[in-house]
Amino acid sequence: MRSPKPASGVLYLHGFNSGSASPKATLMRVACERLSLPCATPQLPHRPEQALAEAEACLDELGRAPMVVGSSMGGFLATLIAERHDLPAVLINPAVSPARLVMSWIGEAFVNPYNGEHFRVEEAHHQALEALTPERVEARRYLLLLGTADETLGARDAWAFYRGATSILHPGGDHGFSALADYLPAILAHGGHALPSGAVATQR
Repeated sequence: MRSPKPASGVLYLHGFNSGSASPKATLMRVACERLSLPCATPQLPHRPEQALAEAEACLDELGRAPMVVGSSMGGFLATLIAERHDLPAVLINPAVSPARLVMSWIGEAFVNPYNGEHFRVEEAHHQALEALTPERVEARRYLLLLGTADETLGARDAWAFYRGATSILHPGGDHGFSALADYLPAILAHGGHALPSGAVATQR
């Protein structure tokens, strides 16, 4: 789904244990700056329900009809927001069944490399994700960017769950989707904006 009018802003949601200063978040901010487009890339808490609430709170600063972009677990949150608020969304290697994913992490300790936060994955994470997971989505609103060599999440799961969505497969692309800079024009075009190819270089 492309908005009848260009998106009024962009909300970018990072993945699990990532941050607002991550390379992908930085690329999105730079791309939006080139277009003078409002962009929010919040540092999200590790608890799913809190992350969703903080992400939704950013919508007010992005105009009447923003576009949501999310990577991995951020793609899951972006899906929830797009469905709740009828917004276009771009998902980069999205987590389709995050509750199943975190089952193997329960009890594991993490340190966020972007803000230094220490936390442990608990059963509460699993329960919250299970409760939030939608049974179906409206595929027309999504653009999927899927790496065929994603070592964390299978591209086939996203392909099946979002069946009918516009999809781009990046051959050999890993979970981090390091080729994101090359796809920024396609991402912004989904929101009705024209970003020249090569306008934003990969952040190193």
